[in-house]
Amino acid sequence: MPAVVVNTHAGHELDAISDAVDEVNALKVQIWDSQSEFDSTKDKTTFRQYETACDRVKNFYKEQHEKQTVAFNIKARTEFKSRKRARMGIWRAMEMLNTLVDDSDPDTELSQIEHLLQTAEAIRHDGKPEWMQVTGLIHDLGKLLYIFGSEGQWDVVGDTFVVGCAFSDKNIYPGTFAGNPDFHDAVYSTKYGIYEPNCGLDNVMVSWGHDEYLYNVVKDQSSLPAEGLAMIRYHSFYPWHREGAYTHLMNEKDHAALEAARAFNPYDLYSKSDEPCNIEKLRPYYQDLIAKFFPSEIDW
Repeated sequence: MPAVVVNTHAGHELDAISDAVDEVNALKVQIWDSQSEFDSTKDKTTFRQYETACDRVKNFYKEQHEKQTVAFNIKARTEFKSRKRARMGIWRAMEMLNTLVDDSDPDTELSQIEHLLQTAEAIRHDGKPEWMQVTGLIHDLGKLLYIFGSEGQWDVVGDTFVVGCAFSDKNIYPGTFAGNPDFHDAVYSTKYGIYEPNCGLDNVMVSWGHDEYLYNVVKDQSSLPAEGLAMIRYHSFYPWHREGAYTHLMNEKDHAALEAARAFNPYDLYSKSDEPCNIEKLRPYYQDLIAKFFPSEIDW
């Protein structure tokens, strides 16, 4: 019987190639802040076109800019701490949110669960880490505030901004802040207002809404890293992470949060598409992913 010759050299080469591929894939997953790739062919000039937005969007921002005062923001934060609104898992929360269409968003009419899945899928497409995928999946779940009993959509959705100091002209529709009582206040209308220079965003009130609410819900009920929490807390803070406003209030820690918010923004903004996701097909993957970072139920 002829002897079987084993080409050990070729086997070692295959092992080496396999190891190299694994190393490249592992490295790619670790680079959460690398340039987004999924949106390379998208025409980005078609997004956030607020000057040509419908009246629904313009009326929303007028109301938001007039009603987001220092007094309201103190009240909202106090009320958040005073009660629990529900206890349920992440996927159940996504299903509950699915009836909402965001009045502030000029880019899509799709339901929230589809936007969440589009965001997560874009992050997954680019090989970003699992914690960033699940951050994309949940980032708008704070909009449950609307269902839990907000005063409207104006205290839930829309771009966020700092209250307690002068409203930046880098906010969209800056002229509508003239109807806000704080606009005429002797202290609140100054550059620093009630804050100190470089006091840090942890010490600043950014307008209350789904970002701040969800951040406070998940910060102690998940294993998300600081970068993921910053993506949730500041993803709607466009005058800061997109336009460069409010840098006079930042401290050193905030630069890392800014990097995280900017890395996340393309996935939130440019993943929006009128083509719906196959929710049931994607559900098993994301339910497994949720279980890696969250308990089966959390307090809302």
